[in-house]
Amino acid sequence: MTAGQKTLEELAALLPPKSRLIGLDVGTKTVGLALSDVERRLATPLETIRRVKFTKDAERLVALIAQHEIAALIVGLPLNMDGSEGPRAQATRAFMRNFDAMRRTPYAFWDERLSTAAVTRELLAQDVSRAKRAEVVDRMAAAYILQGALDRLGRLATGG
Repeated sequence: MTAGQKTLEELAALLPPKSRLIGLDVGTKTVGLALSDVERRLATPLETIRRVKFTKDAERLVALIAQHEIAALIVGLPLNMDGSEGPRAQATRAFMRNFDAMRRTPYAFWDERLSTAAVTRELLAQDVSRAKRAEVVDRMAAAYILQGALDRLGRLATGG
């Protein structure tokens, strides 16, 4: 565990009131980002960072953290269906280890199994074109991940 990594429960205790979170869907070619409202009730797709080089990708994330006054990050962890960690989960952990060494921002991992599949299904149901799906799926998957964590944080706040 890196210095910035927390469980969702630990993160809940650290969050100042009226603070925003960013959700990340870290992929090999892109990083989808979503933003919470200050009440931490609703996740909205923010943008997609096209992966170029770690430093450049991380600098964009740092700029967004500053711009939106972000208190913490929720990072989708792509577990295998049996709950084990494969190469994608290891790559996501490595990205966050490197990011944490560069900028200390508290973060928690969130199980993202099926998030991209769920978003793609919804876009197909809405008859969104293939080109448009490719353009929005990463940031929508980040919103799906962030919304799951926001819902859990809400339950923790009410003792549920």
